[in-house]
Amino acid sequence: MNETNTVSRLEHVLFYVVEKSIKSYRQFAQHNINKVNNNITIDQWLILKTIHDNPNITQREIAEYVFKDHASITRMINLLVKKGFLERSVHSQDRRRFGLELTPLGKKTKEELMPVIWQNREIALEGLSKEEISTLRKTLQKITKNCTKV
Repeated sequence: MNETNTVSRLEHVLFYVVEKSIKSYRQFAQHNINKVNNNITIDQWLILKTIHDNPNITQREIAEYVFKDHASITRMINLLVKKGFLERSVHSQDRRRFGLELTPLGKKTKEELMPVIWQNREIALEGLSKEEISTLRKTLQKITKNCTKV
């Protein structure tokens, strides 16, 4: 098969396969999250987890951690505050910033979803050896590095 035919068939393009895998995983994971709590999305959970793990994090840093633009993070944080998962307060040293903290509901939700998150990852990686996972991680990290050499 010549290169033109290979490139024209999406299922042969590595990045198409990667994107399809990611979308399949996100749909699978969200379905399982909804069984426990249908009031939170994967992205919202990632924000809760990021804030929990990094208490003094800025919105810009949250956006970088979860691969979202600043406007999307602002909307999601506003929604998490409205749903009662997060509490916003004036930052103690910089009045232009605000602090973010998980509410008791936010902490409970983060914790109740941890087993689901771990199980989702375990099921998704079923049949892959530790070596295969390590090789895949290294390969994807190389691709990321190649794409960020700007």
